[in-house]
Amino acid sequence: MIVVIVITGIIGGIVASFIGAPVQGYIDSARRAELTDIADTAMRRMARDVRIAVPNSVRVPDALTVEFIPTKDGGRYRAGSGGTGNVLDFGVSDGSFEIIGSGIAFTQNVDYIVVGSTQSDAVPPYDQTANGVLRLYTGATGTLTVVNFTNTALPIWAELPSQRFDVVDGAQQAVTYRCENVGIVNGTGSGQLVRYWNYGFTHMVGATSAILADKVSDCVITYDLPNQRFGLLTVRMSLTSENESVSLYNEIHVNNVP
Repeated sequence: MIVVIVITGIIGGIVASFIGAPVQGYIDSARRAELTDIADTAMRRMARDVRIAVPNSVRVPDALTVEFIPTKDGGRYRAGSGGTGNVLDFGVSDGSFEIIGSGIAFTQNVDYIVVGSTQSDAVPPYDQTANGVLRLYTGATGTLTVVNFTNTALPIWAELPSQRFDVVDGAQQAVTYRCENVGIVNGTGSGQLVRYWNYGFTHMVGATSAILADKVSDCVITYDLPNQRFGLLTVRMSLTSENESVSLYNEIHVNNVP
């Protein structure tokens, strides 16, 4: 029995030496795949939101944060003096206009509209005063061809040849992506990429949030505005687990043509 036990132990040691490396390799590959999948899913969600953002609403207050206003629809307003129909006037109080084309689904006192967001400083689309271009939709709920909104005069510079306006989902409002607690603790990333929404357009008080990625060990968000019509949001993010890291880099085109 002793001889059998010794021989079995020797054989087991030999087998373990052969299969140990492949098993460890599989575990390492599975860990890297999991980290890559987490980061890629988060990046895709962010890119999808940014691509439908209100023109010139993207702003990056620091290297860990990006904020913007996503849209749910858009159309063209009727314009022109002396014409027929309900036209949109600028510089004077006007609380309604007619949509050129098919109707758009609105929710009363929930949705917002943005008209003529052209300023690259990303301030007017968050401003509901006469200096901004954000207005609360006040008409009936339903699919309509006439838009009623807060009767505050829109600035003259917001009138554009494209006659374009955007509809902002009131259930989303402004959206913020932020990397928090970034670092490494005991070989694993301690940070998270968090999405905030439904907090209005100023401060993130009472915001709804969701964690899109964990184990974040490094995160850098930058926004380059090479010209008035084009922006490039870049996101570099590293995830670490058990002293092994994966890094992803993503460039997101921002269309700032209102």
